[in-house]
Amino acid sequence: MITLRPFKKSDVTPLVSILNDAEVTRYLSSKIPSPYTPDDAIWWIEEGSQQGVIRAIEYEGQLVGCIGVNRGEFEYSRSGEIGYWLAKSHWRQGITALAIKQIIHMVFAETDIIRIFGAVFSDNLASRRLLLKCGFVEEAKMAKAIYKNNTFYDKFVFALLKEEYKT
Repeated sequence: MITLRPFKKSDVTPLVSILNDAEVTRYLSSKIPSPYTPDDAIWWIEEGSQQGVIRAIEYEGQLVGCIGVNRGEFEYSRSGEIGYWLAKSHWRQGITALAIKQIIHMVFAETDIIRIFGAVFSDNLASRRLLLKCGFVEEAKMAKAIYKNNTFYDKFVFALLKEEYKT
C-alpha cells in the first residue's frame, strides 16, 4: 500500500506543493522555510534528507509525505526523535500509521537506537492519538514549551522503547 523510499529529484514539485499548505505545516518546526521554494526542496533532497533515517512516503506511485527518525547526539545517541507530515489530500486514510510502523521496524532492526520519541503540539490531537495507536506511551506534558506564530502550546512527549516494541 505504501512505500518508504529515499527522496529523489522528481519530488521537487510535490514537496513545494505540499509544504506550502499551511494546514500541513501548522504543527511542524518553523525550520521548514515558508514559503517553501524549489531551491528548498532541492536542498532537502540532496542534503537535509540524508541525515538520520528519513524516507519519503509514497502512495500509489506518488510522493504524499515524509517520515524520519533523527538520532540524538552525545549521551542521547541511542534515542531518536520521530517526525512526519502527510499531504492533506491523504489524511485519515491510515497512511501515516503504516509509515510509523515501518519506520519503527526499520530503526529498531537496522540501528542501535533503543528509544524513539515524538514531541507533539498540544492542539495536534490527531498526532497524539496516532502515536498512542502505534504503541507509544505518553511520557510528559511540558507547559507552554512551544511558541510558534505568536501562540504558546504545551508539548506532549511520547516514547516507544525497543524492548516494548511488538512487531
